[in-house]
Amino acid sequence: MAEDILEEATDARPLPSRECALIAARAADSKKATDIMVQEVRELIGVTDYFVIATAANNRQVDAIIDEIEEQCRVKGHMKPVHREISKDGTWSLLDYGSFVVHVFQPETRDYYRLEQLWNDAPIVDLTAEEGFDNLEYSERIAEFLERSR
Repeated sequence: MAEDILEEATDARPLPSRECALIAARAADSKKATDIMVQEVRELIGVTDYFVIATAANNRQVDAIIDEIEEQCRVKGHMKPVHREISKDGTWSLLDYGSFVVHVFQPETRDYYRLEQLWNDAPIVDLTAEEGFDNLEYSERIAEFLERSR
């Protein structure tokens, strides 16, 4: 029995980047993140395939979302981040998985950087058409951005 579990773990290969980005987005959704977006940026920047961007209400929620994403990507996507970064004030965190990058911001920081608009030519994955999203909630600014992007 223990050998079977070990064998499964060593045979596990990472899922495609799109699937892993969706796992990250679902994990953020499960922790009540808002303004969740998945942008396909591979044609624009060439160093990663997807950005997953989400908003958290406070430092504790940023940490909870990042921890859940890391856990779900490890368990379901068979991936660990190659880099993890946290701002000194806790208003922003990043997980870099190579093929996708996760950004979790508090509202003021997200509004300041407007990362989704830097890559506004990038296709956006329609999360409402994907399974497993129960809490999708968008601020007025992000809802307008998503509407213009369609």
